[in-house]
Amino acid sequence: MHDPLLILIAAAFLLAGFVKGVIGLGLPTVSMGLLAVTMPPAQAIAIVIVPAIVTNIWQTFGGPYLRDIMRRLWPLMMGTVAGIWLNAGLLTGPYAPYGTVTLGVLLVVYAIMGLGRLQFSVARRNERWIGGVVGLVTGVISAATGVQVIPSMPYMQAIGMEKDELVQALGVFFTVATVALAFNITASGLLTAATALPGAIAMAASFAGMFVGQAVRSRMNQQEFRRWFLIALILLGLYIAVNALIRIHG
Repeated sequence: MHDPLLILIAAAFLLAGFVKGVIGLGLPTVSMGLLAVTMPPAQAIAIVIVPAIVTNIWQTFGGPYLRDIMRRLWPLMMGTVAGIWLNAGLLTGPYAPYGTVTLGVLLVVYAIMGLGRLQFSVARRNERWIGGVVGLVTGVISAATGVQVIPSMPYMQAIGMEKDELVQALGVFFTVATVALAFNITASGLLTAATALPGAIAMAASFAGMFVGQAVRSRMNQQEFRRWFLIALILLGLYIAVNALIRIHG
């Protein structure tokens, strides 16, 4: 893998780690979005997977809510794992180029939902079956794009988790989903020795970005940062989707 690409990987993960450090999420979403400009999602997720798992494990044990999270989110997590495994070939199959388009569209949808602050609520008695369905849809989307934020993220907000519990819940959920995805890409032959160096650079850059983001979190207006981050995500998503469509039909 040539040097300019390694520099791009380092820059993408430094920025993605910074975003995660400031607002508690966004590392796979931002890094996949940035890498998709120069490579297909299948190649990007092979680089993203290890930093995503490690940073999410770190986030998983950063709070006292683990037992409650497992009790409430197991249907979501089981559904997601099932959706990922049942659609294992989507990242590399004949429809793989459309995964890039889907990724771009998802970034736009995710950002618009964040900017619009759409509020949903799910009653406790309905959490199990709705969580399972949401998980299954999330798993199918993740199998095709490597991103797990839609519709899982709105669902976790809809069940009424408090801020600190939600941050820990995101770590737990993304750890489970990313490990399931790792089995898919390993079986597809995407996770090889060639991804070791880019993965190591990505991991180091992610943690560096996270530490910087956490250091400036208290001084930065988080709401203002979040707003501009989401606007930038819309522009990035549109660019990825349009560029991929031009390549498919070109």
